Amino acid sequence: MRTPVRRLFLPFFAITSATLLLTACGSGSGGADASGGAAASDEVPTADVVSAEKKDDAVAGLLPAGTRSLTVAVSVGGTPPGTTYLSDGRTLTGQDVDVTRAVANVLGVRLKVEQASFEAILPALDSGKYDVGASNFGVTDERRRTIDFVTYINDGQGFATREDSRLAEITDLKQLCGLNVATGAGTTFEATLEAGRHVCTDAGEKAYEVQTYAESGAVWSSLQQGRSDVVMSTINGLRYAVAHQPGLKFLNEFHRLDVGFAFKKGTRLAPAFRAAVNKLIADGTYDRILKKWGTSGSALTTSRISPPELRD
Repeated sequence: MRTPVRRLFLPFFAITSATLLLTACGSGSGGADASGGAAASDEVPTADVVSAEKKDDAVAGLLPAGTRSLTVAVSVGGTPPGTTYLSDGRTLTGQDVDVTRAVANVLGVRLKVEQASFEAILPALDSGKYDVGASNFGVTDERRRTIDFVTYINDGQGFATREDSRLAEITDLKQLCGLNVATGAGTTFEATLEAGRHVCTDAGEKAYEVQTYAESGAVWSSLQQGRSDVVMSTINGLRYAVAHQPGLKFLNEFHRLDVGFAFKKGTRLAPAFRAAVNKLIADGTYDRILKKWGTSGSALTTSRISPPELRD
């Protein structure tokens, strides 16, 4: 079980080598929600595109008085564009890391990181354990009942499978009947699959099986080894995985979702974070971050606070 470890975010997110040993057998992530895939550490982009960002006094003035530091919860999915390690095995990087660092620079605050399993972060916000969650959380109407969001990218749900699969596109969950579907634990994908499981039995067909994993590497291993037939994960994570792993194919987008920083309901931090993201969009830093991670197609034109869930 993963033990959260608190460290200051330095130029990149840094955690100790001991923490890395714990994560090898701990909870991972999933979620458009945390990204899936597999890539060697030397394939991870390393360009520094955010350290030049400076404090904006007007934006920082939107923070609650006396705010000097914030505790941020992150989940390490292990693969880009989600949060992953650089080759030193202790420094965290990824799209969420870069956006969070850039926002912190605009706000002029110090960030402390606590690493946690993806499914544990949202419940812990309400207790005050963390100030913000930064792990590619998809904005859904269900989540908005208890969580506030500040959006910073548009991602969503999609499917991938092996190249030798007869599957070509999944537009209806009934196409999954009788199959084993691998996904991340505690994610919007798991929720979507569980909510739709009845479509098969309603049609007199065998229900699909939902196989959940805490580590994204386990999701892909299950597919490659034939224990599962298809993977449901983030659109950007799936595209990255297919580009970097042989024998896979991306099937299609299934449902787009805005993605945002997560906060306790009623937070006073949201206006400052929204203004900071919009500052990054305006000054070009946002565009540079997305280009670095190959996700420019998921760019937002403006950040919003807890918008309604996107409906296809």
